[in-house]
Order: sequence, then C-alpha cells, then structure tokens
Amino acid sequence: MAELWGIDLGGTKIEGVIIDPAVGLEKPICRLRVDTGADKGHEHVYRQIHSVCQMLSEKSSRPIPARIGMGTPGVIDPTTKKLKGSNSQCLNGRRMEEEIEALTGIDFVMANDANLFALAEASYGCARGYPTVFGVILGTGVGGGIIANGKILEGCHGIAGEWGQVTLDPNEQASVYGTRGTIEAILCGPGLEAFYERTTGQRKKLKDIAATTASDPAAQATIDRLTDYLAQALSIIIDILDPHAIVLGGGVGNIEALYTPAMREKIRARIFNPTFEAALLKPTFGDSAGVFGAAMLAG
Repeated sequence: MAELWGIDLGGTKIEGVIIDPAVGLEKPICRLRVDTGADKGHEHVYRQIHSVCQMLSEKSSRPIPARIGMGTPGVIDPTTKKLKGSNSQCLNGRRMEEEIEALTGIDFVMANDANLFALAEASYGCARGYPTVFGVILGTGVGGGIIANGKILEGCHGIAGEWGQVTLDPNEQASVYGTRGTIEAILCGPGLEAFYERTTGQRKKLKDIAATTASDPAAQATIDRLTDYLAQALSIIIDILDPHAIVLGGGVGNIEALYTPAMREKIRARIFNPTFEAALLKPTFGDSAGVFGAAMLAG
C-alpha cells in the first residue's frame, strides 16, 4: 500500500501525518500540528488545513497527493452535505468538503473524528482482530464510533455512534448544546470537574481529583459518579450493539478506575446478560488515533 496522508481537524489544533501502512503507525514518516484558530472564522481554518498539507510536503520532501483523509469535529450530513454538530461553531452549516477542495485542489475524504479513532484502534491498535468495536471519546466532549468488520458504520443520518447525546437523566446538568442530562453533559471532563466544584467549592483538574480519592471523599464521589454513569451509558450500547471490544479514549479514559474488576461488575449488573465478556481496552495510539484513522481513509 502506498503512503497515506491524513488531517485531524480539532477544536484547538489541526494535526497532519504521513504514514506507510507497511511500516506501521508507530513510525510515521512525518507528523506536525498547528493551531486551528476557529475564532478567526471558517476561511482561516481552511487556510490552516492547506498550510498543514504544504508543511507536510516541505518537511517530508514529498508532493501533496491528490487524495487526503480528514477527520472532522462533527459529521457531514449525507443529505445536505453540510457539517453539523461541530464544536467549532464557524464550521457548522458549511459545505466544508466542497469549499476546502475548491481552495486547495485536493480531494478530501472526510469522516467524524470519533469514527476515525475507532477505525485506527480496530485496524492497527488495541482492538485489532475484533469483529465489532465501539470506540469511545471521553474528553471535553463525549462521542463514539462503531466499526463492524473493519468498516465505519455511519448510519442513515451520518450520526451512528453519537452516543454522547443520549439522555441518561433529564434532571441532571446541561451540556454545551443545551440538552440536559446527556451522557456528554455528565461524563465529559469539564462536567466531572464541575461536579467536584459544586461539592467542595474548589476547582481541580480531573487527573488531580482521581489522584486523591484515598484522602478526599468528594474526589471518591466524583470517580464513583464517573464509573456508575459510564456503566449505565455503556449498557445501552452493549444491549443494542453488543460489541466484542470497547475502547475508551480521551482524557477521561486515562482514569485507572475504568479498567478494574469493580468497573466490569458495574457494567455486568446493568446489561441484559448474566456475564460481561467484551474487552474493555485502553487505546494504543491515544490522541494520535484520529489522525491515523484519517490517513487510512485515503487508502
């Protein structure tokens, strides 16, 4: 397989990579990042994407290919071809694929960034070899991607895997979209930090909260909230999709309490089966999985 180029468009950074699948993803030919600058508008973001392509070419001494894969924050609506659900508000409602191709002359193949995270881990990472994989992003936002037999499942409306928007408790806190009590609102990093702050009056990073559970009852309550609600949220996916492997990515996915026997028992107690046999995995590629998955789109 030839070298593949990928772009991961994030809310704060744009990452580019060139990989040789024959060598593996651990040793990319070239990789770099620039700021997104979404506050400067969509045209600036498009120019930044083009700049990443040019910088990859200059740094690697390779010509820009005709086709590049790109992960997007949000999804391209299959009917209108417009981006929706992006945390970079300036991009929502735009025919992004068409507009970037007009600017750059490059054929971009686009998919949701959570889908690409799942694709990379299912193809080359921790979930390689599993027939069905649910890849979870637990970070500033919460999303997911479904891989079935090595292929992304996008769905009728392009929203397959948008598990973070499911309501768990309508009386709970609101998300950035204004919806109340969604998986995203409760389980995103800022949401968990806000719970700790409401409890104690102190603001702490989630990693610091997790490190003090032995001495801080409020910290323990925050992590219990995480594991209880995540078990409930995952039970919905398991009862519907029954994936062979679940990969927990994003900053919240680094919390060790998510991989204990106690966590597996919480999941088992909530699913429609007497046992819970699916693999619950840490990602191999961390925050790099999205850009690697984007490159794989170009293949």
